[in-house]
Amino acid sequence: MRLVKLIANLGYGSRKEIQTAIKHGWVTDRDGNTLKADAKTAHEDILFDDEPLDPAVGMVVLMNKPLGYTCSTKDQGKLVYDLLPDRFRVRKPALSTIGRLDKETSGALLFTDDGDLLHRVISPKADVPKIYEAELDRPLNGSEATLFASGEMMLENEHKPLKPAELEVLDDTHVRLTLHEGRYHQVRRMFAAAGNHVTALTRTHIGRLGLDGVSEGEWMLLDEDQLAKIFA
Repeated sequence: MRLVKLIANLGYGSRKEIQTAIKHGWVTDRDGNTLKADAKTAHEDILFDDEPLDPAVGMVVLMNKPLGYTCSTKDQGKLVYDLLPDRFRVRKPALSTIGRLDKETSGALLFTDDGDLLHRVISPKADVPKIYEAELDRPLNGSEATLFASGEMMLENEHKPLKPAELEVLDDTHVRLTLHEGRYHQVRRMFAAAGNHVTALTRTHIGRLGLDGVSEGEWMLLDEDQLAKIFA
């Protein structure tokens, strides 16, 4: 791939803008040598304005999503993409969320431009667990763990029972719930069906990948070891 197309596809600018950047010497290798448009330099050795290029296709981002942000590129109001560099919006292939968190749910949210990886994470066959912590409006009645683990729980307007889920009680109104599927507003609907109401909800882990070191509203690129934790 020609250098101009490579950098443009990463969202750093139009092809014309990248050509101008190359002309002005803003694209170099790690030794500081100015690169020409036909350079054969390896992706990892290219600098744009003295900074390494973003990863090529296969990039995975972990965000600690704050409350009030929508997982969309088109909705009104605050969007999770507003928290990422502008160039991430125009990458080719596009950067997409892997699943979603609703506006009133915070925590671990993944993005990728790798369609195969996206489908691998969300596929029911992968059985990637998602762990949530929830604050409840009222104390537990004691039957929730058995109900959620039964594999027989039905949600309103659905015709297939939920997969067994594990409930850990942290205190009377604070729980940790591990799901093995991702239905619409599942945690909130499960507790509503059990006669309670979720007042705050955070996803803490996707697989074994947690949010250690990622503050609310911040994000990080995942390396191979971190990515492997999703499927561990």
